[in-house]
Amino acid sequence: MIEVLCEYTDTFGGDANYSWVRRATLKLPAGVKDRALMKAAKTALNLVGVRGKWDNFCGGDHLTFRPYGMCTVLIVTVLY
Repeated sequence: MIEVLCEYTDTFGGDANYSWVRRATLKLPAGVKDRALMKAAKTALNLVGVRGKWDNFCGGDHLTFRPYGMCTVLIVTVLY
């Protein structure tokens, strides 16, 4: 099992601003794929059906999701 920290916040100038933030902690099976991890994070923070662009950083330890047309970002950090 791995623990995943999810943070959904606003942006200012394209960077995370944290003037407000919603957080969730998930426990997922080890070896979960990035797509399934992002789907679980979006579900936990009520972003189901929201389209956007997601990127993978640090070999999969950090993922970001930026919804289209919204000045927000979802940051997903894998805690081993």
